[in-house]
Amino acid sequence: MEVSRPDIISTLMPIPRQIFDQIKQLIPPLDGSLHKGQSGRVGVLGGALDYTGAPFFAAMSALRLGADLSHVICSPTAASAIKSYSPDLIVHPILTENSSPEGELKSLFNRLHVLIIGPGLGREPYMQRFASIALSVAKSKNMFLVLDADALFLLTQDPSLIKGYERAIVTPNVAEFKRLSESLGVDIKDKDSAIRVSEALGGVTVLQKGKEDVIATHTESENNVMNVDVEGGLKRCGGQGDILSGTVGTFMAWGKCLEDGAFGAGQIPPSKMPFLSAIGASMVTRKASRRAFYKEGRSVVTQDMLPEIGKAFAEVFGEDAEGQDRGKL
Repeated sequence: MEVSRPDIISTLMPIPRQIFDQIKQLIPPLDGSLHKGQSGRVGVLGGALDYTGAPFFAAMSALRLGADLSHVICSPTAASAIKSYSPDLIVHPILTENSSPEGELKSLFNRLHVLIIGPGLGREPYMQRFASIALSVAKSKNMFLVLDADALFLLTQDPSLIKGYERAIVTPNVAEFKRLSESLGVDIKDKDSAIRVSEALGGVTVLQKGKEDVIATHTESENNVMNVDVEGGLKRCGGQGDILSGTVGTFMAWGKCLEDGAFGAGQIPPSKMPFLSAIGASMVTRKASRRAFYKEGRSVVTQDMLPEIGKAFAEVFGEDAEGQDRGKL
């Protein structure tokens, strides 16, 4: 059965205007005032022998949303495949089984605004060890962090790795949220379970994926919770979570650029940036999924979402995707 195409300008979930305006402040201006790198430098740590698509989708979705540079830090067994998928990605095959890449990671992280850990990481002990090392190095540099997929498995083994680090976001799906909640002693039947997980993690922002995405941040002074019910596609296929981790990472990278004074007036406190980034990324990713589904229907694959990310961003935030000067050419 052919899938009917919806009106492109569809109704968005009524995110409070104040929140929506704050998210827009994270977005770099598209006016030629910034040089290369000031719209975000994103790193993805993952990619083992059996998993090359996941880090590609995370890193490429970051570029498609508008990051300037996207790095993949992976095993040599995954590097050739990832390089072949796109020449736009910078690939670092430094995660070898018998190596200790802490020095290389420290040097590389100096070039990044955010680190995404987990897409294609796998559960081999040496890859899990590298993820733990990367977490420690990134925290020492006060980096923004996104933890997804098998990085969440790592946290279920040792939540203290991220506990209290408020510049981080975790992005669990249904199964991952259940495992993480159980490891933290949180009842998943609690209607406020997302905020309870954030509290148990000491203020880490939780993006709980589902029919509606729930974004929750618990701090000593306040709780922030937002449901995002922007309509997504009607088919879930492997890899869409990697798209989300890449878009979350890009919003966080933009937040770091704002924090560093690359653009804007610096009115958004860094403590609020993970919460705002998760909401913005959820809206864009769900919209991209919807657009891809209504083009491809049941046959949709994650690859179909990539060209829709920029259009979804323009649809959500009202930016002319063609650029203001195109009409003058």
